[in-house]
Amino acid sequence: MRKGNVEALIKNAEEELVAIRAEYDRSLRQREIDVNLRIDIKKLCESLRSSLDYVAHDIREKHCPSAKPNDRFYFPILPDAASFKKKVATWFPGLQANDPRVWNALESIQPYQTGFDWLGLFNRLNNENKHGDLVEQTRTETHRVNVTMQDGGSVSWDPAGVKFGAGVFVGGVPVDPSTQMPVPHPSQTVEKMIWVDFRFKGIDVSAIDLISRSVSGVKTIVTQIYSIL
Repeated sequence: MRKGNVEALIKNAEEELVAIRAEYDRSLRQREIDVNLRIDIKKLCESLRSSLDYVAHDIREKHCPSAKPNDRFYFPILPDAASFKKKVATWFPGLQANDPRVWNALESIQPYQTGFDWLGLFNRLNNENKHGDLVEQTRTETHRVNVTMQDGGSVSWDPAGVKFGAGVFVGGVPVDPSTQMPVPHPSQTVEKMIWVDFRFKGIDVSAIDLISRSVSGVKTIVTQIYSIL
């Protein structure tokens, strides 16, 4: 079995994630994506995909004796149940009969199952990366105004989506139309918050969130499969 190789790849991905987080934070502060960040994310995705494909080879070698050795196959990541049944029956002939536990385990982690949407996004990201360029990460800023009152209540809004006129009050304090903020008052704490992130263009998910979920998720998947393989 290739379990040792898989564990080494997962360990390496976890270490890479630590470095990527640091590069990610630096890029956010600089408001520019460092080229090394793009490369490291690409390498991490490839490591995770390789670990899954190693698992696929072990499954096929143990439970699919009728499989043709020269056929191309991958760890199954399919968009719906029908596609899963068709593709897995082709890639892993006899698996459902020879070890239904492995078949069921594979089916339980597909992107159409609750909690595994990240796997479909990871697969899309990894497939697009194979063609050369890392999917573009777009820097986004989300602005919010948050007002906290002494009694514990609070209210927040997106300043880009709200325009206050004269006579508007927040928690009993008037809003100045020229600043679009409550007039300073000891009964309130007013904060302007900017949430910053990088997102994969076309996928529109947080880059750091997706790769973090992918590292922990792939580790869980391979552990689950090897526990019954």
